[in-house]
Amino acid sequence: MTTFALVGAGPGLGLATARRFGAAGHDVALISRSAEHLDALTAELGRDGVRARGHRADVLDPASLTSALQEAAEAQGPVEILQYSPVPRADFMKPVLDTTAEDLDDPLAFSLGAPLTCVNAVLPGMRALGRGTLLFVNGGSAVRPHPERAGTSIAFAAESAYARMLHEVLAGENIHVTQLIVPGAISPDAEHSSPGVLADRLHTLHTERSGFRHYAEPMPD
Repeated sequence: MTTFALVGAGPGLGLATARRFGAAGHDVALISRSAEHLDALTAELGRDGVRARGHRADVLDPASLTSALQEAAEAQGPVEILQYSPVPRADFMKPVLDTTAEDLDDPLAFSLGAPLTCVNAVLPGMRALGRGTLLFVNGGSAVRPHPERAGTSIAFAAESAYARMLHEVLAGENIHVTQLIVPGAISPDAEHSSPGVLADRLHTLHTERSGFRHYAEPMPD
């Protein structure tokens, strides 16, 4: 049995993807800094018959993130699939002319430093398995910078560049790296961007293993 590790576990997209990968037979490792989130999600997934465990970590604390992923692999089985999809803080989204170099420290740690930490933690296990999937989920500013959201625009672009390089260098090791861009809000009523629809899409990206960048729906003009 292998593990689906979700970094940024929450009650929307996180819960839906955990349920989808759990239904496919994977153990689920939920990673969040909120113990309340972890307890509630683990209980709900358990009622659905999904084997899930919570592991506390802060994505801005590399040591706690590494420890959580190692603990998950030891307790639940090797991590075959990693999804990185935590929600950025609101203060990452200052207008570009109001943004200082210091304002970029946390967004870059969140969107670049933390993914690097996650990949370094799970890659040895994927190599031992001979397979793996790294799923990156980003908003539309990853591909179309928004001047009112400078921190996430810059940091998502860095995350995208890192993920694309991983896609190129790991393909030969049967480790698929892919990015799903969600241009608009994730909403239960959205035709293409509801949590359930996105969860199915992410599972398909894992199983079909084609291409790097995919869109939940077309980018608005």
